[in-house]
Amino acid sequence: MTRQQRASQIWSLLICAARERKTYTYGDVATILGFGGAGVLSQILGCIMSYCADHRFPPLTVLIVNQDTGLPGEGLSTLEEVNQDREAVFRFNWFALEPPQDADF
Repeated sequence: MTRQQRASQIWSLLICAARERKTYTYGDVATILGFGGAGVLSQILGCIMSYCADHRFPPLTVLIVNQDTGLPGEGLSTLEEVNQDREAVFRFNWFALEPPQDADF
């Protein structure tokens, strides 16, 4: 499966998480996708982060956090903005959007 196809899967997972006001750890997402570890997620999440930035959407990737710190990875949201970003993601009506296709990532 391509990085873009995986990004589509994670997009779906995250918009559902936003609706439920929940977060996932990197390990949770790796397990859901059947990966051996969470280290492979950075490039996939980068696709989603770029898509959100390009379309001026809240940073959906802020909902994936480190198990120990409860914070998203470096570069996904600044420490000062994490809570604001997370609330913006929770408030945004993701289901009003046409879902991005693999090629969009």
